Amino acid sequence: MELKISKLTKQFGDFTAVDCLNITMTNGVYGLLGVNGAGKTTFMRIICTLLQPTSGQILCNGKDIFQMGADYRKLLGYLPQEFGFYPEFTVKDYLLYIAALKGIRPAVAKKRVKNLIAKVGLSKAENQKMKKLSGGMKRRAGIAQAMLNDPPILILDEPTAGLDPNERIRFRNLISELSQERLVLLSTHIVSDVEYIANEIWLMKEGKLLHKGTVEELIHSMTEKVWKCYTNKANVQDLMKQYKISNIKSEAQRVELRIIAKEKPFPDAVMEEANLEDVFLYYFGEKAGVDDAVI
Repeated sequence: MELKISKLTKQFGDFTAVDCLNITMTNGVYGLLGVNGAGKTTFMRIICTLLQPTSGQILCNGKDIFQMGADYRKLLGYLPQEFGFYPEFTVKDYLLYIAALKGIRPAVAKKRVKNLIAKVGLSKAENQKMKKLSGGMKRRAGIAQAMLNDPPILILDEPTAGLDPNERIRFRNLISELSQERLVLLSTHIVSDVEYIANEIWLMKEGKLLHKGTVEELIHSMTEKVWKCYTNKANVQDLMKQYKISNIKSEAQRVELRIIAKEKPFPDAVMEEANLEDVFLYYFGEKAGVDDAVI
């Protein structure tokens, strides 16, 4: 499976939400990382043919997805940030209903629903009403409905939004398991969601791709940009206005700072090994302002 995106642009009046993206995707997990408002959802909605681009095109195995129409949508599984459901339906009835909407034959639908309920860990809750499920259980039902047609292309928009740490880990493991031999695009603003499962990560800001690569490649790009140093507590506010600071640790007589900077911030600063959170802060973080520079 291949999706080739060429010069993709989406404008809403004078506002450019997606700005001339050029990407090629094959089977694997792609993490789309950026802050809220970066254009991630707009980009995904275009891939799902829910929005028409202003210009550019997306080819699926060489064919324009908008010309393919229903044939392309049969290849898709989509979990939006907020997905609709009938609150009085049980989990099982909800999935059977979605299967019917997708045109899946009843005998096939029953088998797939049973298998997917087990796969997402909802077997004990299959007869519970959707309105009574926890946030994490609803997201699991959401991924199950996206997988009903066994799609070779799976699009997940902020799939762990609102989940607690345990549910987030469970969801990541589930996505990793479901990603075998299919193309998965997962958007998030939470670094840990993609750090361990994405084959490639894209950094998106203001509709543009700032950088892309494996976790190792992105971290390598931060060589000599992460520093540890110590200072007096009285200096912290001024330093927060000058630098992007990823961590502040107060000690008895001083403060330990983890600073993201192109140049060595102090003569006695020690270079630190970078991580993906440092990458995120480097591209998306901001220095503190005059009014919010507090310890």
